[in-house]
Amino acid sequence: MPSIPPELCARCKGYKLLCGLPRCPILERFRVQVNAVQRINGKDVVGSTPPSVLVGEYGYPKVSFYYMVPPGKSSDEAAYYDAPKLWAERRETLGNIVKLRGEMVSAYVRLDVNEPWRLYETELGLASLSERPVESDVLLKSLPLPQLKFDGMTKPMGPRAPAEKVIVSGAPKLQRKAEEAIWDDAKAEDIIWELYQAGVDVYKIQDMLSLGFLGRLRARKLVPTRWAITAVDDIISRRLRREVRDFRSVDSVEAREAEYLGNRFLVILMPGEGTFEWIEVWHPRGLWTQQAERPIVERVEEDPLGRASAMDGGFSAARLAVLEGLRSSAKKADVVILREILPTYYAPVGNWHIRETVRRAMSSESKVFDSVQAAAEYAASWLRASPQGVLAQSSLLGFRARQRRLTDFLR
Repeated sequence: MPSIPPELCARCKGYKLLCGLPRCPILERFRVQVNAVQRINGKDVVGSTPPSVLVGEYGYPKVSFYYMVPPGKSSDEAAYYDAPKLWAERRETLGNIVKLRGEMVSAYVRLDVNEPWRLYETELGLASLSERPVESDVLLKSLPLPQLKFDGMTKPMGPRAPAEKVIVSGAPKLQRKAEEAIWDDAKAEDIIWELYQAGVDVYKIQDMLSLGFLGRLRARKLVPTRWAITAVDDIISRRLRREVRDFRSVDSVEAREAEYLGNRFLVILMPGEGTFEWIEVWHPRGLWTQQAERPIVERVEEDPLGRASAMDGGFSAARLAVLEGLRSSAKKADVVILREILPTYYAPVGNWHIRETVRRAMSSESKVFDSVQAAAEYAASWLRASPQGVLAQSSLLGFRARQRRLTDFLR
């Protein structure tokens, strides 16, 4: 994706808004981080982790483990600093989410991915998986300085500094099934599915995999959080596909939709064996499309056996939500997922909002059409971008030749 050229930022300095965004993401992030630094008493940060942790990927296999604490916050107030489901339910604003995340101080240590036991030795690992906030006292090696980083996969992070010592003064409380899984010597894929079936939150499962708490005991590793997020989505989706494959196909064409944080989603279900089509539409003058003169369209197709044309974390998150909806209705379908990203999405906050917004779409009232063509016409009217350049990418809606696959001959 094209990005905002640094020359433009240097000329703008955040107050002219030459990039066309409603707010300067650089200054917005800087302000909330400075506010967090001002609440720190020297190098000592006292508060409760929500919990919120992240395993980086830079320097792999030597990576950074980040332990995040909002200074002076505890209990339910601290929990809200990492609460994607609750944010989506309450329709929290983009600005407030950036503010919450930017106010947390991230203390980090460097670890070898082959040494997850270093987290087992202390209560850091258990505190990171707790169901409720855990009181912590973090002694930093240096004062954290505001740093600027946005990531489309993971939630934003606040000021960072190396940790001298982290004292977990509260008592971590793990969900019983999650605590049992830590000592389960089995394949990570099998444990992930068991946890999901037992009702363990998918975000907690992602953290468990990332922190090296899942899999064969002698083969466990830390997994960068970005990788863990998509891995968990894909693992659960593969199992859901196996179940959905045996259901009856939907007998009509229908569409469901939802919108949140400047992201619009339209999910079209039609009779079929389970082909997925993901079409992303990035409007010009957005965070990554400053140099674009027209909408940028990305497409992923996945056949009923789960073979995708490309890897995409956003698609993985959306597909999981759709498969959950199909399983709950005991149906299978061919699926088109349209995602339209408006310029008002000025700061990326991770792909959790894709998962949660598509979940809401799947539980919304559906619009039923008498043909695929009628659904395509509705999609054309629904899009705020010019539909010609978008829908022309779709094979399931009949605008693009579809490659014949072996499964086409097995029906």
